[in-house]
Amino acid sequence: MSFTSLSDSLIGLIQVYGPWIIFGIVALESAGIPLPGETILVSGALLASTTHRLDITAVVAAAAGGAIVGDALGYTVGRRVGPLLLHKYGRYIRLDENRLLIGQYLFFRFGSAIVFFGRFIAVLRTFAALLAGANRMPASRFFTFNIAGGICWACFFGFGAHALGAKIYEVSETLGLVSLGLFIVCGLAFSVFIRRYESVLLSQAKRALSDP
Repeated sequence: MSFTSLSDSLIGLIQVYGPWIIFGIVALESAGIPLPGETILVSGALLASTTHRLDITAVVAAAAGGAIVGDALGYTVGRRVGPLLLHKYGRYIRLDENRLLIGQYLFFRFGSAIVFFGRFIAVLRTFAALLAGANRMPASRFFTFNIAGGICWACFFGFGAHALGAKIYEVSETLGLVSLGLFIVCGLAFSVFIRRYESVLLSQAKRALSDP
């Protein structure tokens, strides 16, 4: 389904349910369920721009609130059941104890950037909160950057799409492909980095996470 047809379908839902459907879909996507959260935000902004029957501030607020609440739910689920699942099934995706420790260390060091900038990257937006919880990212840091990321993301895409109006259709699919491509490139680079420096990272992880 193209962005245009998907956006038209979502606009129909927004006309029926208002900002609440934006809040719900964004929240579910942020909690770990693959849904078109960014697309419904843009669709709501377009509806506000073209018909003026919807306030753009309400659209942005609903998206920001959904992002923050959904990420909080994903983080909580990840923190409670993530470690158990990773230790039980991690070996099936080549995540042994050492690599799980490295993952926890990387979130300890770089979790703030992952949570904030992950909001702007396809796929990572869906799973960043779950990974942060599973890797025991400190709650205070998570919620600080979760709130900041959710607000910045909603404002950027919401007010941006509202200002561009129908012209957003010309760039939306390109932006989506760029975001997905960025995720793939980052994933491949991260995999190579881990393999090359695994022993160094493991040593640093053991030292950092064993400190009081």
